[in-house]
Amino acid sequence: MTWTFRLGRIAGIDVKLHWTFLILLGWVFLSYLSDTGEVSGGLVGVAFILALFGCVVLHELGHALAARRYGVNTRNIVLLPIGGVANLERMPEKPREELVVALAGPAVNVVIAALLAVILAATGGLPDPEALESVTVPSGRNFLIGLLSVNILLVLFNLIPAFPMDGGRVLRALLSMKYDRARATHLAARLGQVLAMVFVFLGFFGNFMLVFIGLFIYLGAGGENRAVGQQALLEGYRVEDAVMRQYTALNVYETLDRAASILLDGQERDFVVLDEGEPAGILTRDDLIRGLKEYGKHGRIGEAARRPALLELPGDTPLQEAYVQLQAGQTPICCVRDPLGRISGVLNLENIEEVLLLKRALRG
Repeated sequence: MTWTFRLGRIAGIDVKLHWTFLILLGWVFLSYLSDTGEVSGGLVGVAFILALFGCVVLHELGHALAARRYGVNTRNIVLLPIGGVANLERMPEKPREELVVALAGPAVNVVIAALLAVILAATGGLPDPEALESVTVPSGRNFLIGLLSVNILLVLFNLIPAFPMDGGRVLRALLSMKYDRARATHLAARLGQVLAMVFVFLGFFGNFMLVFIGLFIYLGAGGENRAVGQQALLEGYRVEDAVMRQYTALNVYETLDRAASILLDGQERDFVVLDEGEPAGILTRDDLIRGLKEYGKHGRIGEAARRPALLELPGDTPLQEAYVQLQAGQTPICCVRDPLGRISGVLNLENIEEVLLLKRALRG
């Protein structure tokens, strides 16, 4: 995600902050400054928001660590003004595993709320329900009451049975124990969209924020349904069925001018870069443009190429798996190897989307 900067690493996962989060902090500071008339009031408000988002980071870390248990890595955790996102490479497809990963985040908030309740009970008794509803004056004891209230709300909100909330994934995991994944996703998404329309309707007669929440849920549920539906269409296909065998490979020692000529003469936008016959990185159109600005047309391709861990897949890899990996990865193209270990071609999302188009046409 662009416009983010790294705060640090927790358990080997980068935690990033989107720049718009700073706008939220500024707005909170000015709001509490206006309410209290004191700078200290504004600073306490900011401290409360930071503590709240600390709980959000722990929530997302719960998802990430649970996913790691099943061999799924997390690229990063990004904090936005509306909450946090743990960018998992993929969701586990086994129902039980997805259920554990989906529940891990809310479970963290349950633990936080329980710890806060113990602290409050030990320092003056638990607050009554009316006190839990108030987070407008987060100072002293009310600071802890506010955090307790927010963590309870996070659990309840995230367990709404609709994508992209955790509750939608919990529902799909439960449905997947009876139906196939595509059918389970379709049912969970439809329920989510019905709830979204209810939120939008109620929002026009009460809290207008419900309208935005409803739209968020509706679009998220539809997106998840489409993505899983596309993966279902790829069932039975292998990487070798979609591999592009006629492709242009560039050498690290060639000039950027040659790469520009190839780009203009053909339809390829992403190139595998070789060094002594072995993949050494990729050169995308954006990399090429950036390289021409920085090194000129006589600059070497190796200077502009990206050198990530280039994805390489055997030809017999299920195309569904390749689709997920390309969507989750940092490279738009991968190398395909034949049974003898030789490079037999390349694969990108465009190739896979063509397979999807053909299959939809055949289904009529």
